[in-house]
Amino acid sequence: MMPTMPMHNRRSPSTSVADSSTPVATRRRSVFFPVLLAALVAGFLIGGAAVARAQQGEPQAAAGEPAAQEAAAQESVAEEAVAQESAADAVSDGIRRPGESVPEESDKDLDLFMDRIEVRVVNVDVYVTDKDGNRVTGLTQDDFELYEDKQPVPITNFYAVEGGRPVEEPAAAEISDLETLQPAPPQRLEAVEVPPEQRLFLVVYIDNFNIRPVNRNRVLGELGYFLSTELEPEDQVMLVTYDRSLHVRRPFTADPDLVARGLEEVARVTGHAVSRDDAREKTLERIGDAKTESQALVYARMHAEEMQNDLHFTVGALKEMIGDLAGLPGRKAILYVSDGVPMVPGQDVFHAVQGKFGASSGFTDSFQYDASREFVEIASLANANRVTFYTVDAAGLRIASTFTAEHAGPSLGISVDSAYNSNNQSPLRYMAETTGGTAILNTNRVLPRLKQVADDFSTYYSLGYAPRGVGSGRYHRIEVKVKGRRDLVVRHREGYRDKTIEAQMVDGTVSALHFGFRDNPLGVSLGFGPPNRRDRGHYVVPLVIDIPLGELVLVPSTGTYESRVRLYVSALDSQGDSSAVQQIPVQISIPEAEIEQAKQQRYRYSVPLLMRSGIHHVAVGIRDEIASKESFVVEDVDVGTPDAERKGG
Repeated sequence: MMPTMPMHNRRSPSTSVADSSTPVATRRRSVFFPVLLAALVAGFLIGGAAVARAQQGEPQAAAGEPAAQEAAAQESVAEEAVAQESAADAVSDGIRRPGESVPEESDKDLDLFMDRIEVRVVNVDVYVTDKDGNRVTGLTQDDFELYEDKQPVPITNFYAVEGGRPVEEPAAAEISDLETLQPAPPQRLEAVEVPPEQRLFLVVYIDNFNIRPVNRNRVLGELGYFLSTELEPEDQVMLVTYDRSLHVRRPFTADPDLVARGLEEVARVTGHAVSRDDAREKTLERIGDAKTESQALVYARMHAEEMQNDLHFTVGALKEMIGDLAGLPGRKAILYVSDGVPMVPGQDVFHAVQGKFGASSGFTDSFQYDASREFVEIASLANANRVTFYTVDAAGLRIASTFTAEHAGPSLGISVDSAYNSNNQSPLRYMAETTGGTAILNTNRVLPRLKQVADDFSTYYSLGYAPRGVGSGRYHRIEVKVKGRRDLVVRHREGYRDKTIEAQMVDGTVSALHFGFRDNPLGVSLGFGPPNRRDRGHYVVPLVIDIPLGELVLVPSTGTYESRVRLYVSALDSQGDSSAVQQIPVQISIPEAEIEQAKQQRYRYSVPLLMRSGIHHVAVGIRDEIASKESFVVEDVDVGTPDAERKGG
């Protein structure tokens, strides 16, 4: 289980990778900055002969002495890294970042001249209810129509779940009888085997920066009951708070009671919306006392700019959370709890200016603060990564404030507060509706609506189809219909992004890094050699990646068998600072005469990491580019701490 840690500054570019002929340098001197010294990478076959073309020198291992070979290679790598200190003190112009192509000369070396077909399936989670909100179950694959960019596409995969259990052989239902079908009542059952693409990862996201403590604590009690009673045993739940930066209060766990107890701790944390209430009241008071429209507009703009700045950080944290979830397989949901956030910062105070002075300038001035594009980006990012938003307005039933009425007049006060409430609820409604979720608004009792959220988790359909284009990076619109039933309500995400293979691998590596996610069909293992101390408290730590050759596709070439692998490496320290995901292309060559023996052995690849002292999580994504097969693994390393020194590391 990953330890609790802050999640801020996790995009700092503190790791750099150069290609095989370029010195490497850190781009920022921070508490944490592993550096992959790719020019010094060593690859070899344990107990056999191999060539790794991604590094200089093409070192080969002699047969029969794997332990000595490993130690010698790690020692050589560390010593050479230390000798390259001057290279690590200057920023290299040759650094390759995620999204950039491999240099042409590397592509030539790695070109195996073969055709590969990428088969990808887009999963669309669909929730079907009647006009009264009752679940419609018993539908089959033939009952649905699926469209991408308004063009029909065949449904290749179908998965139905009722009451938290997969429907093995869904019974055919007559269309005329659909309205009589009822879902199974929610209940806690024994865990069942769930396909990875259908596993649920739920993030309970408490926005402490945009919530009043009294509202939050009223909701937390019902939320804790929901988590303890309504989820399935196999569901994974994580608790995070936003307090101007993201904090993981409970990492992903199958124990919802653990998360519910975390909510009790959150109840003791300060909520920041009260201070913004004070600022809003002061602004309305100044507008009420203003003698001229221009003076009132100055007050309104100052307030709007402050709100806009706060919203920028709020939106950034939501995007960061979605991005970190992107690489997790299966269904992802964010249960977002706040008192709302403004679609147009300061809209209500501009409304007060317009109401007092009877001019249109206040209304037109508010347009420059319109943040709707930010929420469109959030929804698009969520849809691209199969993340559904369920939003809760903790403010509950909203009423006009007596303060607003006092300073703006009774009739105008109601109008200003109405604009304020609508403005703060609009993003909650938009994020939920466009991603296939629901918004819980205007109620002081959220538990009944949370039970409807639980119904989404336990009773749904998943439709899969093969997209027309692969890896184009384009965003595509999705529409799902039930044949012949326009009276039914069908909810689903509105689109998806056709990600490149590289983007998917980066996402998977990031999820492995932050959430401990492992998926390892290639049987890859990670290890670390002894750290070599440098000056200024830095260490060169050999990261050792073991890949079973029998799990790779090896293609015959002239006198050899070839395999092509790409590594994706990133690391995270205990303070939440992380490196960008870096790539290393590797081609493995096995002499033809040794191929059968090699298939029983492991290929070992050593990557020097430059780190400061402390505990680090290191994640590696490995892709067999011929077989289109991937693994994601993560391990911890303790560098330079007293415990590590006592253990000899």
